[in-house]
Amino acid sequence: MLRNYVKLAFRNLARHKGYSAITIAGLAVGMAVAMLIGIWIQDEVSANRHHKNYATLYEVKLNQTFDGRRGTQDAIPFPTGEELRSHFPDFKAVAMYQRSDGNRSLIVGNQKFLKRGIFIGEEAVDMFSLTILNGDKNPFKDPYSVVLTDETAQAIFGNQDPIGKIIRLENKADIKVTAVVAKQPKNATLQFDYLLPWQLQERLYEWVKNAKSDWRNNDFGLFVQLKDGVDPGQTNAKIKDVVLTHQANDANIRKLVKPELFLHPMAKWRLYSEFTEGKNTGGFIKYVRLFGVFGLFILVIACINFMNLSTARSEKRAKEVGVRKAVGSGREQLIGQFLSESILITGMALVLALGIVLISLPYFNQLTEKAMVIEFGNPVFWGITLVFTVLTGLLAGSYPALYLSSFNPVRILKGSIHVGKSASLPRKILVVVQFTFSVTLMIGTIIIYQQIQHGKNRPLGFTRQGLISVNSSKDLLDHYEALRAELLATGAVSSICKTNAPPTQWWSSNSGWKWKGATPEDESVIFTTLATGYDYAKTMGIRMKEGRDFSRDFTTDTHGVLLNEAAVKRMGLKHPVGETLRWANREWTVVGVIPDIVIEWSAYRDVAPMTILFGPDWVNFIDVRINPALSPSVAIDKIRPIFDKYNPTYPFDYQFADAEYAKKFRSEELIGNLSAIVCVLAIFISCLGLFGLASFMAEQRVKEIGIRKVLGASVSNVWGLLSKDFFQLVIISCLIASPLAWYVMNQWLESYTYKITIGVDVFVVVLILALLITLLTVSYQAIKAALLNPVKSLKSE
Repeated sequence: MLRNYVKLAFRNLARHKGYSAITIAGLAVGMAVAMLIGIWIQDEVSANRHHKNYATLYEVKLNQTFDGRRGTQDAIPFPTGEELRSHFPDFKAVAMYQRSDGNRSLIVGNQKFLKRGIFIGEEAVDMFSLTILNGDKNPFKDPYSVVLTDETAQAIFGNQDPIGKIIRLENKADIKVTAVVAKQPKNATLQFDYLLPWQLQERLYEWVKNAKSDWRNNDFGLFVQLKDGVDPGQTNAKIKDVVLTHQANDANIRKLVKPELFLHPMAKWRLYSEFTEGKNTGGFIKYVRLFGVFGLFILVIACINFMNLSTARSEKRAKEVGVRKAVGSGREQLIGQFLSESILITGMALVLALGIVLISLPYFNQLTEKAMVIEFGNPVFWGITLVFTVLTGLLAGSYPALYLSSFNPVRILKGSIHVGKSASLPRKILVVVQFTFSVTLMIGTIIIYQQIQHGKNRPLGFTRQGLISVNSSKDLLDHYEALRAELLATGAVSSICKTNAPPTQWWSSNSGWKWKGATPEDESVIFTTLATGYDYAKTMGIRMKEGRDFSRDFTTDTHGVLLNEAAVKRMGLKHPVGETLRWANREWTVVGVIPDIVIEWSAYRDVAPMTILFGPDWVNFIDVRINPALSPSVAIDKIRPIFDKYNPTYPFDYQFADAEYAKKFRSEELIGNLSAIVCVLAIFISCLGLFGLASFMAEQRVKEIGIRKVLGASVSNVWGLLSKDFFQLVIISCLIASPLAWYVMNQWLESYTYKITIGVDVFVVVLILALLITLLTVSYQAIKAALLNPVKSLKSE
């Protein structure tokens, strides 16, 4: 019986090649999109699961209240690690780590490399179950050691054995390679090119050594592993007041800030990283769920095509059903036959879908910055694929099977049933559902792109074009004045300054500022803190709102501070220039006010109050304003030799501020690009269905059209006759989709402070686009039918 079902299915497919191609192509595209989204979701939800201790690994986070708002951070005091290790037996392992992992200079012979390294506690190797490919299983016994990834070892030493080789770190210390570990997967949270012992950091940097007993300096990270069977909830209760206890002598800390430690499990690091008022409120998981729904939408749209075309062609198979019922076939057998055909067609679509996925996966990886692969050798993959195919086949074939198997054989064989008309209402409903999904995606995609452009076009308060930043070093700072003079002498540079963060970021914040009229509660206000030297405003392209920038003409500027407008507003200063502030046991004089420059981690957040201190010794970067009269490439060629001269141990590594600012939109652009792709494919699949239905309708009404033409109907009359039903359905779809999309996108925009207002124009544009797409899709078949010679269509009458 199954063999007969397969034969009949192939015969039907061969007899109606056009409809078969449309059905299979639509299903294939829908299945391919669903598979790609499924692979992406799997990559996201499987992040960090390669770690053997996945279930017991945690990051220690800190909740604190500043200016009445409860905030969450991964920055904690240095002594926390030793405190937890020594006084809490719940922990199997504790490893401090450096949060601001960045590129550092590694020198081997005459070669210089910039690689991403992390200072981390020695227990991290076992905690994160790092795969040691070569070298010591306990690689951090010597503080002057380094662990390389296999990729980094290959880049530095080629095919030589790196174990025991000496590397010069930042021209500060010689370190020995003690182990090589496998590079972490791309979806791992802990990413590095090399690891350095935590104790080495204390020996190299005086500020780290000073922080060892400082419970007020929140600048370090901490990973912990709980012992098996330990309840993390109970551990949270035990450790929550550790920081507070060591700051108990400060009444303001106890009353206002209320620091509280807690454990954030590895299972939530990637997808549940957002906190509001100290509570975990989600994160990237919302996009994972969103695209899971998108994948389901696409699959449903493809299945609707199958249903519509199958029921539209039902009249062609009505007599077959009648004969089968007349000779004894039960409804269950007919349902089995039609579902078998559906699953067979879905299986054929699967082969095409796999081809589409294979071709598109490299481009999809590039778009999503991943390294996803199809695991053809994994039985689980084939099991999931088989279930996915069968379920898709059952979903696509369920309605046609139930509908076709319900025909009355007596009425069919008498020729008194017109099944095409009886199926028109369900088909119309399915088309409306199909286009509602597509139109909702169109509206959502446009709003996402509007929001991205809104952020990109936001006034920044500084000029990012032509501004570069160079990671500083001791050599550059020791020769800064000579470096500055030579750079300006090239004519390629119009200004230069020193800062403690790149132009589009901030790396430090502080509370405890006092000003005239401040209350004790105001000491908990957090101010973004920048340190700089002379020419900061000039180099950044900032127009002062009041006062002036730091100047070499005023020796008192060594105790000067610049405020942004948000800080002036928060302090309530009516005439800020000349006001005296107090912080860190020093008095600071306000010399100028700058606009609210946008350097937050998100371009959609409100600008925080900011203090810019004159602190030329507390810097990490050199910012350079390129002469606008020169092209960037020419300017870089002129300044590169000078940086190489004064910084011989570092490669010349620079970042353009506009490129760094663009990185703030990565998440939104990824979502926008994925939405646009899904939207285009949803429309494509929907149009395939419309094309097939229009073709069938034209075929079904060919004699009617012939009669109308004989009676004087024009081509435009016939075109309107065949097109108006589809136009009506698309308009209904838009009316349903518009409030749905408005609600969903309003919810999405709620997470942004700086955001657009959704206008009516979006819905009008989408309605026009939807009608144009429908017009282009349906018109070919409508005009083709209208141009057909009525003599040919009516000659059998």
